[in-house]
Amino acid sequence: MVKRSTILPPSKKKGKFTLDDLQLFFLSLPSLCWYILFCYMPMFGLIIAFKQYKVAPGKGFLWSLFNNSAWCGFDNFRFLFANNRETTLNMFRNTVGYNVIFIVLGVVIPVALAIMINHLHSQRLAKVCQTAMFLPHFLSWVVVGYFVFAFLSTDNGLINRSLLHFGLSPVKWYQKDALNYWPFILVFLHMWKTVGYSMVVYLASIKGIDESLYEAAVIDGASKWQQTRYITLPMLKTIMVIMFIMAVGKIFNSDFGLFYRTTRNSNSLTSVYLTLDVYVYNAMFNNPRPMYGYISAAGFLQSALGCATMLIANAIVRRIDNDSALF
Repeated sequence: MVKRSTILPPSKKKGKFTLDDLQLFFLSLPSLCWYILFCYMPMFGLIIAFKQYKVAPGKGFLWSLFNNSAWCGFDNFRFLFANNRETTLNMFRNTVGYNVIFIVLGVVIPVALAIMINHLHSQRLAKVCQTAMFLPHFLSWVVVGYFVFAFLSTDNGLINRSLLHFGLSPVKWYQKDALNYWPFILVFLHMWKTVGYSMVVYLASIKGIDESLYEAAVIDGASKWQQTRYITLPMLKTIMVIMFIMAVGKIFNSDFGLFYRTTRNSNSLTSVYLTLDVYVYNAMFNNPRPMYGYISAAGFLQSALGCATMLIANAIVRRIDNDSALF
């Protein structure tokens, strides 16, 4: 006689807090506390962007904010457009222009490298290449800036010494003579430092693709290129789109270390490296009085514009392919 299996009825109290929920809550508690302390609580400071914030000696932040600082509306935002039209346009052009290049190359190059490393037969060589490309991610821009100066120094730089060795004239890399070279140098340095991190993300996604798909493709006589085109790239489409949308959300932000440290804040190269973050930093130190409201206004503007561009990009992706949208 076959014994009938017992089917447990569904719980009547679907909203009951179980032991599993408690364990998951404690696991997520450190991350929750981190986000509250460093992401949500600092949002309260955005009020400074709309006030003439003045520090009262012997008083706390809240007392100074509400009792010693007058409302000024959008006056702090005018500071970003206080210069002549050419400087303002150059600042936003560099910020957006460089980021557009970084976004495009930040998808194409890491995906190509991840696919090539995945096709290496030697796992040891693949790990060596992966580690070598990921290592620059951990270097500070201060350290990278010194390395760049060692290569580009006018007197004792490695490149100029090599040029002299071959009978060529040295280049004054931090003067206007090298103005046309610096966009390529900045793009190269950014990709060299960041491509390894993105490549690891795509490589992990490739490793998660079902191997039976490739085995079936090999049986059908598909080449490596055909496997990449019809299996790997379609499977990577979702993560590529997500990385793209997240990068678009930072299109009005710039890597301060890249543009300030590597160029050594040279006045001759201002038209090349002047971005929104560098402009705020220079204005803060060139102004004799504190500029807390200006800094907060710049950060608020970057966050608002970044959020808007991310929502627009996600809406466009959702209209084209709803399954690939971030939300």
